[in-house]
Amino acid sequence: MDNLLHFDIQEVISAFVVLFAVIDITGLVPIIIDLKEKGNEINAGKAAFYSLFSFIVFLFMGNMMLQLFHVDISSFAIAGSLVIFVMAIEMIFGVEIFKMDGPAGSATIVPIVFPLIAGAGSFTTLLSLRALYSLLDIIIALVLNILIIYIVIKRVNIIEKLLGKGGVYVLRKFFGIILLAISVRMFIDNLTKLLSTLL
Repeated sequence: MDNLLHFDIQEVISAFVVLFAVIDITGLVPIIIDLKEKGNEINAGKAAFYSLFSFIVFLFMGNMMLQLFHVDISSFAIAGSLVIFVMAIEMIFGVEIFKMDGPAGSATIVPIVFPLIAGAGSFTTLLSLRALYSLLDIIIALVLNILIIYIVIKRVNIIEKLLGKGGVYVLRKFFGIILLAISVRMFIDNLTKLLSTLL
């Protein structure tokens, strides 16, 4: 129990950096701007809350939840990679595939919270961090990351003004390609793992 509540500032910083790199909220800026330009309402407070809630639940119950539905982490990651792939195609070619026909603010949940913030990669990373750091250190690192996510989504219009329309356009295309590459890598890596367990 002591290890679960152990606090170490170096461990907090390490866990924070790892999660920040995996979540990559700065890389999501063009996607958030793109969704807003399509008329989708994204609530920064809800996005932050649902992301933190998802992370905390998965931190404590991740393995059990996946086992309950007979879903392994590789299958979960493949599903997330397909959603990311569709979004990348939209950003690169300027087409609309992912129909945002849900109620107002639904874009906050899909695709912002899942799979872009609280996706298979960040969930897998959380499970890995549990073997390295105490729960308290991980939770503090999570809260700090969620705070940054809130600020970025809340102030994305300021970032858009600083970049200008040309800058946003270039960023959208560039990160669309990056997102496409990430989705392909996620798909291939996890499909390989899934096949290796079946063979």
